[in-house]
Amino acid sequence: MTPSGLTILPSSDGFEATLQRLERKIAERGVPLLARIDHAESASIVGLSMPPTTLLIFGDARVGTPLMQARPTIAIDLPLKMLVWNDAAGQTLVGYNDPVWLVERHGGLGALNDNLARIGALLSDLARTAAGRDKASD
Repeated sequence: MTPSGLTILPSSDGFEATLQRLERKIAERGVPLLARIDHAESASIVGLSMPPTTLLIFGDARVGTPLMQARPTIAIDLPLKMLVWNDAAGQTLVGYNDPVWLVERHGGLGALNDNLARIGALLSDLARTAAGRDKASD
């Protein structure tokens, strides 16, 4: 079951290769990487274990700020996030919030729909590359 508003792609490779491709593609696209949260490492610090799970937070204020000015509540979902994790079967997955869902969640953005289209194209490109569906990325 896919949670509402989430786009998930299975990766053709393991966790580390998928995460490295994603980080490399974010850098190539010139988007600032703002944070890298390793949930499995955090769990191990408190004596718990979980499969590899890392959240990358990234974004370009030139694109996101106008959205937040128009709909301040969208700041709860920005900057952008992309999650790489292994499921219970060991499959590596890449997931992100669908920009269409963001519009539905926060209300129409009118003239700023171009910003959301740019965000959607970026997220799709990043996820496809991370999942190994863009053979030029290898």
